Amino acid sequence: MRVREIEAKTILSSAKHPDPWFGVKYTMNLYRGCQHHCIYCDSRSECYQIADFDGEILVKTNALERLRDELARKRTKGYVSTGSMNDPYMPVERVRLLARGALEIVAALRFPVHIITKSDLVTRDADLLRAIRDATGEKGAVVSFTITTPDDDLARQIEPGAPPSSARLAAMQTLAARGLWVGVTLMPVLPAITDDEASIRRLIEAAADYGAKYVIPAWGMTLRDRQRSHYYAQLDRLFPGLREKYERAYGDRYSAGAPNAVRLEAAFAELAQRRRLERAVAPWSTGEAKQLALF
Repeated sequence: MRVREIEAKTILSSAKHPDPWFGVKYTMNLYRGCQHHCIYCDSRSECYQIADFDGEILVKTNALERLRDELARKRTKGYVSTGSMNDPYMPVERVRLLARGALEIVAALRFPVHIITKSDLVTRDADLLRAIRDATGEKGAVVSFTITTPDDDLARQIEPGAPPSSARLAAMQTLAARGLWVGVTLMPVLPAITDDEASIRRLIEAAADYGAKYVIPAWGMTLRDRQRSHYYAQLDRLFPGLREKYERAYGDRYSAGAPNAVRLEAAFAELAQRRRLERAVAPWSTGEAKQLALF
């Protein structure tokens, strides 16, 4: 993929109220585009105005400067998140180090952080995550690993540029051992591909075994404009005949719910209760903050 440098006018977006799934107050995207090439990615949609999502990575060269300035002026503490429109730990991060630099700033300003990733590269920054946790409380450094299937072979088909699911689980276990709050985002769930109840159960059990405190499920996927056309082209290539089933079932609808969503939800609720897994990350509370010895 081509790598091109740009400058960002701003880096942080703020929510009036933290979202109900991830508890996020502030969101930043250090790059545009993504090297993981997940066949279902919603960020290909026209509304995000990324012209060549799969062919070009845009590096925001002034991202850390903007973050330091903008975050220092925020009076309300809350989770700073990255990973909403691309993965902060895709391969380009090994060289550019924007995610690590952002964590250094978050740590220095004593904000909590919530990272969403498909990459085991996040373990590189366990030292900074632990420092943030020590400053902000037990749930002050949260890392959510998006895992859509426990099957590495299937993951390589639908998420060809991302580390396999087993590597993500191992990374989660590593961070859990460092005392970090970790879990799984089980989304999207692809109808007729990853919505098998036995696989979902196996994934939830594995998440619990590897240290997850929560699993956040969404029983379906979005399907809109450029995202839909790309996804359908990949279905033709990987799962011949499945596109026609989608077209009959969902037409031009914005979302495609798993046909067995009710059964999946019932199975999830029972298993999550038994394994003591939460299903969301609550907004960060200032009552959890602790004195930071490192800074």
